[in-house]
This record gives sequence, C-alpha cells and structure tokens, in this order.
Amino acid sequence: MKATVGDRLIVSGHHVGEPDRDAEILEVHGPNGAPPYQVRWSDDGHESLLFPGSDARIEHFDHHRGRARTDSGPRRPAAPSP
Repeated sequence: MKATVGDRLIVSGHHVGEPDRDAEILEVHGPNGAPPYQVRWSDDGHESLLFPGSDARIEHFDHHRGRARTDSGPRRPAAPSP
C-alpha cells in the first residue's frame, strides 16, 4: 500500500450494514509512501496514526487534474480477446 499526502484512505465496514469510514492522509511516515499514516477521519475530525489492515484501500488524488482514482491492490491482467 502506497499513499501520498492528500489521498483518502477508506476502511470497509466490519459488520453487515455498517458503513465504510474514510480519512484524509495528512502525513506519510513510512518509506516510499508506505504506512503508517497520520489521518483525519471525515466522520468526526479525529486524527490518529494508522497502520491500515487488509480491509483498507487508498483513493489517490490526481493533484494535477483534480480527480480521484482508487487503488484496491494488485490488478489482474486483462483476459485475452477471442
């Protein structure tokens, strides 16, 4: 998992019906964008140091275009066309 300041971290809900939580990444403490991350949670504004688990994903913010894209881990190769 790699992130930059300004990206969003989204943690999936752990129980049926529980919403996802998201936070803005304020600081990146690991080498080359690796965790831990200092984050601010959007639901209550609380700041914390987070070591994300397998239930988390990064939504990268394209600072040049003002758009977000999601990184949910390794991508599968495209299936060959018939």
